[in-house]
Amino acid sequence: MTAWNGPSLPWARTYSGWTDPKLYIGDTTMARGRNNRKRRRTRRRFGPLFKLLCILTAAVALTFGATVFFQVETIVVSGNSRYTQEEIIAAVGVQVGDNLFRMNKFQRIEQAEEQLPYLEDVVIRRSLPSTLTITVKEWEAVAQVPGGEGNWLISVGGKLLEQAPPDSGAITITGLTALAPQPGQQLAVSQEETPRLEALLKLLAVLQEQNMLQDVSALELTSTRINMEYQGRFTVKLLLNGDFSYRMKVLLEVVPELNESMGGDVRGSWDLTQEEYPAVFSAE
Repeated sequence: MTAWNGPSLPWARTYSGWTDPKLYIGDTTMARGRNNRKRRRTRRRFGPLFKLLCILTAAVALTFGATVFFQVETIVVSGNSRYTQEEIIAAVGVQVGDNLFRMNKFQRIEQAEEQLPYLEDVVIRRSLPSTLTITVKEWEAVAQVPGGEGNWLISVGGKLLEQAPPDSGAITITGLTALAPQPGQQLAVSQEETPRLEALLKLLAVLQEQNMLQDVSALELTSTRINMEYQGRFTVKLLLNGDFSYRMKVLLEVVPELNESMGGDVRGSWDLTQEEYPAVFSAE
């Protein structure tokens, strides 16, 4: 055997007085590999836990920050005419000092629309750092239907608003009866009258679109037809399942022509139910 003549290796192992650097270096490399594998396994084992802890810490910090810093200091209400700002704020259920982010906006909107029947739409917006804006759109009472004790005012969309006063100028509806009417609820009728209700809502929407609601005073609904009192001088006959949009456009064209040819005081009925002729007039 030949003794090691290279540089002294203070960290080398000695076997029987001989230093074998090859054996030691190999052992050291294997040990380092084992240690590296252990460290990698440790990182893999605790890596997801560390990420989870970071996420939880961040969430707690954000929640604490939102709770402490983003409090309501200013409440702005717009779009209201029937209800006061105070009434709307109370119905939404918000007050100065509340947290901007801890309220359920959709729940508050539903709550407000139930308490204030004339609210058609409510939008709640947060403006950092401390402002809450409530924008509302209000229904108009366009018609009145019998139900319970007296008549009930309804919107174009069929929402029950309140009981109609005796001097109400809303369109009088006959042929429908509201079942268990309550303010803020949708108009409900018997199964037999459901096709009439559907036709009524379609016609009201068209009348609003054509800016004709103010010219209609009464609507009588039957199982097959609708009789509409128009401009205080005409009875207009419509099919219950007819094309109201087309028929109202026809009516807007023929009435001015009739007034021009026969004068503005002529009275009678318009039959808009025929297929052969768009409109047929019969004078009284």
